[in-house]
Amino acid sequence: MTVLQVDVVVPVRNEERDLVPSIRRLTAYLRESFPFTARVTIADNGSTDTTWAIATGLARELAEVRAVHLELPGRGRALRAIWSESDAEVLAYMDVDLSTDLNALLPLVAPLLSGHSDLAIGTRLARGSRVIRGPKRELISRSYNVLLHTLMGARFSDAQCGFKAIRRDQARALLPLTQDTGWFFDTELLVLAERAGLRIHEVPVDWIDDLDSRVDILGTALADLRGMARLGIGFARGTIQVPQLCGASLAARRDGSEPAESRSLRWQIARFAVTGVGSTVVYLGLYLLLRGSMSAQAANLISVLLTAVANTAANRRLTFGISGRPRAARHQFKGLVTFGIGLALTAGALAVLHANSPHPGRGTEIAVLLAANLVAGTLRFALCRTWVFGPSKRRGDRPPAGTDDSARAGPLRPSPVEPFGSTVQVPFGSSVQVTAMTAQRERTS
Repeated sequence: MTVLQVDVVVPVRNEERDLVPSIRRLTAYLRESFPFTARVTIADNGSTDTTWAIATGLARELAEVRAVHLELPGRGRALRAIWSESDAEVLAYMDVDLSTDLNALLPLVAPLLSGHSDLAIGTRLARGSRVIRGPKRELISRSYNVLLHTLMGARFSDAQCGFKAIRRDQARALLPLTQDTGWFFDTELLVLAERAGLRIHEVPVDWIDDLDSRVDILGTALADLRGMARLGIGFARGTIQVPQLCGASLAARRDGSEPAESRSLRWQIARFAVTGVGSTVVYLGLYLLLRGSMSAQAANLISVLLTAVANTAANRRLTFGISGRPRAARHQFKGLVTFGIGLALTAGALAVLHANSPHPGRGTEIAVLLAANLVAGTLRFALCRTWVFGPSKRRGDRPPAGTDDSARAGPLRPSPVEPFGSTVQVPFGSSVQVTAMTAQRERTS
């Protein structure tokens, strides 16, 4: 019996228009140009139109196709269910609109089948990618990935491209740790994979935006922020325990411990992210409340000022461990300066939006403000760490001149910064970008 090497899952919900042409095109490619044994699994999750009837018809007609129905909607839920029971060596998925050129499928799965890598993603943000999409989606996507890199310590370049694959054995270990059932599932799996020490292979893709996409950009962005907050809290408290699946010698020092600076940075990133998400939610709520009675710029100004003081105080105490009155006024003043940068970014984004569209909808305004706040938050973290609450401003951070740890008298004081449970961070450079790889093997059992 021939071993199934690749299972390509296509999650669908109310896709009666695109399903037939996309599946026919995909199966034709697998027959004519794909050197590995493959199956296409249509994962219908909660469709209310004729999608399920069409999927079952395609499964009867095409030998390479099977159809699976899930009552509840959610791309993450569908992928976790199908991947958990699949018997293929490599588990992949792609969006039904086939926005990614199918010629990228072979370089996506070949490194996994050869054993070179553990997980592979298509990336629209790497050199060599060719992408056609609108400026709003481009801005939101890049801002989201900047936030992931800064606040979650991620190193992969594109979390949201609907074109990914993972080895079955690694999926079995990571899928039970995932919780998201929607669009954040991709990001959650990638963050867990990096912390588990897995090697992530990146493929620059040709990608064309689907003009008929029904993705709720604002709702998805807010769900992603909630997902990052959940992960940050779980890592900080140690409630999310990620096993070290491989690369342990690269992920930690030879003595088995992590540098204190690395622990401190990760702890600060997690708490800053949680505080930032809370501030963003309050800011957006204030903006929507005030927007009904005043202009967009006035509502933005008041919302930023009202959240600035509370955010600075929270980060001072929770993120950087500073308490008491000394330098509190100075910290608040510097915090207002950093919020001034955020105000400039959000005000500028609103000005550009209204210059191009005099009467945009509230959803569009919120999406633009959210993207601007993601960029502002990244800049604020860098300024808070190096300037507002910099090491030179904190008591006890620098030892007296001429002393070191080995020469200090008395017992060592415990660090106020806690590690992330048993998780470890993969060193820079473990995610590799490969533009093409040829691998072919035949296995029989």
